Amino acid sequence: MEHLAPTDALRRGAQPLRGDERDHDALLSLIGDARYVLLGEATHGTHEFYAERAAITRRLIEEHAFDAVAIEGDWPDTYQLNRFVRGAHDDRAAAAALAGFQRFPTWMWRNTDVVAFVDWLRAFNLQRSEDRRAGIYGLDLYSLRSSMAAVVDYLSSAEPAAAEQARQRYACFDHFDGFDDSGLQRYSLLAGLDVSMSCRQQVLAMLVDMRRHAARRTHDPYDVEAAFDAVQNARLVNNAEAYYRSMVFRNDESSWNLRDRHMAETLAEVERHIGRDGRAPRIVVWAHNSHLGDARATEMGQRRGELSLGQLVRQRHGAECVLVGFTTHHGDVMAASDWDGPHERKAVQPSRADSYERLLHATGLNNFMLPLREASDAQRLLMAPRRERAIGVIYRPDTELHSHYYHACLPMQFDAVIHIDHSSALLPLDEHEQPALHEAAETYPSGL
Repeated sequence: MEHLAPTDALRRGAQPLRGDERDHDALLSLIGDARYVLLGEATHGTHEFYAERAAITRRLIEEHAFDAVAIEGDWPDTYQLNRFVRGAHDDRAAAAALAGFQRFPTWMWRNTDVVAFVDWLRAFNLQRSEDRRAGIYGLDLYSLRSSMAAVVDYLSSAEPAAAEQARQRYACFDHFDGFDDSGLQRYSLLAGLDVSMSCRQQVLAMLVDMRRHAARRTHDPYDVEAAFDAVQNARLVNNAEAYYRSMVFRNDESSWNLRDRHMAETLAEVERHIGRDGRAPRIVVWAHNSHLGDARATEMGQRRGELSLGQLVRQRHGAECVLVGFTTHHGDVMAASDWDGPHERKAVQPSRADSYERLLHATGLNNFMLPLREASDAQRLLMAPRRERAIGVIYRPDTELHSHYYHACLPMQFDAVIHIDHSSALLPLDEHEQPALHEAAETYPSGL
C-alpha cells in the first residue's frame, strides 16, 4: 500500500476552486440525486462562505431543478423575501425585500452577497411559470412577537372572529411586559416556577385552530399559500414558547435541541408544502456548521447530548442528503464582541496547530473542496478527532480556544468540506447596526 504524507494525501483528494464556472463539478457529482444539500459556514460573517454557497445553489437550481433554499433566518422575515423572489411582492429591489431582518445580527442576512443571490433568484424565477419558481424559507424560531402579529394579521382578513380569539390568547405574554430581554427572563423564570403562569396552553390551542383553518383553505392557490404561512407562524410561536421556557430551568442542550428540532420540523413542513402535488422536492439549506454537521461526530453530541439539524436530516433521509462544511485558516470576519453590540471587522487568528483547519492549510492550496463520504487516504487521515473552529455572530479572539473550538471527527460530521484558506469579511448593507429587536440571544452563550 502506498504510504502518503498527510499533506500529500489531502492534496491528492482536494478539488481546487479556481473561481471559474466549473468549480463545483466534483461536488455536484458527489451530490448526484440527493434531495437535500446542506451548505454550512464556519462563521456568520465570511464573504467567501456566502459567495460559494450562492454559486453552488445557483447551479443546483438551474441545472438540477432544486425547489427551495431554507436558511437560518426567522420565518416571517424570510417569507417576505420568499414572496419577493417568487414575484409576488411589490418590492423592486432585494435590499428592500430584506428590510424585515432587523433583529441582531442584521448583517447576517442584510449583506451584499445575499442581495446578489436574491436578485439573481428573482430574475431567474420570473422566466419560469409560477408553479416552478424556487422559494426561500426561514428555519429559525426567534420571531415570537412578529409571528404572533402575522397570525393575527392573517386572521383579521381571513376570519375576523378568530383574529380576536388569537389576540386574547397571545395577550398571555402581556403579563411579562413584552418579549424584550427582561420580559424573556421573567417569562422563563415564572413559567418554570409555576406552570399556571405558562402560555403554553394558549399557543398550542392557537396552533391547533390554525391547522384546522388551513385544512379548509384547499381550493385557491393564494389561500393555500397564505394559510401555510400563517400556520408556520403559529407553530413557531408554540415552539418558541417552549424554547424560552426551557432556558432557565433545563440544561443547556435542552434549548439547543428544541431549536434544531424546530428547524428540522420546519424543513419537513416546507417539503410537504412544496410537494403537495405529489412530487419529491429538492431543497438547499444554509446554516452554520454547528447546525448542519452531524452532531453525533462532535463533542457536543457525544458529551453534552446535543443534536443538530444535519443529524436529524441524515437520520431521516440517509444517502438522499449531503452535508457540506466550510472552514478557513485565517483572514477577517464580520462579527460583534458582545450580544447586541455593533458589527466589527475582526482579524481571524491563524488556526491552532491541533485543528483540522491547520491540516487543511498545510496543503498549501488556497481554496478547495475535499470529498469525505467515500473511503480514501484523505478520509482515513482525517478520521482521528481534532479541534474544529466555530465562530458565530460573536468572536472573541482572546478566549478563542474556550469560546470557538470543539472536538469533532470531520469525515463523520460532513460528506464534504470546502476550505477557504484566507477569508474576508462580508459587507453589511447597513453602515451601523440598527437598534436591535430583542427576542433572545441565539443559543447562549455562543451565538450560533
